[in-house]
Amino acid sequence: MKRKIDYSLYLCTDRSLMSVPTVEEAVEQAILGGCTLVQLREKDCSSRDFYETARSVKAVTDRYDIPLIINDRPDIALAVGADGVHVGQSDLPCGVLRGILGGDKIIGVSASSLEEAVQAEKDGADYLGVGAMYATGTKTDAKIVSMDELLKIRDAVSLPIVVIGGINRKTAPAFCKIGIDGLAVVSAVIAQPDIREAARELLKIFKGKSK
Repeated sequence: MKRKIDYSLYLCTDRSLMSVPTVEEAVEQAILGGCTLVQLREKDCSSRDFYETARSVKAVTDRYDIPLIINDRPDIALAVGADGVHVGQSDLPCGVLRGILGGDKIIGVSASSLEEAVQAEKDGADYLGVGAMYATGTKTDAKIVSMDELLKIRDAVSLPIVVIGGINRKTAPAFCKIGIDGLAVVSAVIAQPDIREAARELLKIFKGKSK
């Protein structure tokens, strides 16, 4: 049975930005601050290292009953029993992934246009990561998505949507009351001196509880 997901504060890891020594510690502190979903993203390591990191991170997410999504790699997701996979437009198509992963895994797809979002829904995606909403150092080649395009996507698809790309305390309020399901964050949480407090503050902003 497919797991029910709370997308409110979606952490994407990036070991090059962490303010703490290990991915496991960064993930745990983010969860303690309120992150509701974790995506493990490892762009520059071997498959073996990715697998070992995924195993140890899953031990953390399991401890707090937080879903774990693996970036790009269905093989790693299956090997460690993760909840699903997130892919971009240049990765394996969603329909192919569904055949590999089965019906119980979560599949997220990145989209930067209305056409990509509609196609992802047709292909069976479970949620969309829309962005980049703002310029971001974590993905310098990302196409910027306008607020108008985001609203068109929201109107056109029924899937949950998380916004990503330059999401931080200053930009987060723009997404609080427009039908978006969550904030996907990287440096706004994982690079902060107090990861737990950074996550807590962003979640408060998204929930409309911040002063």
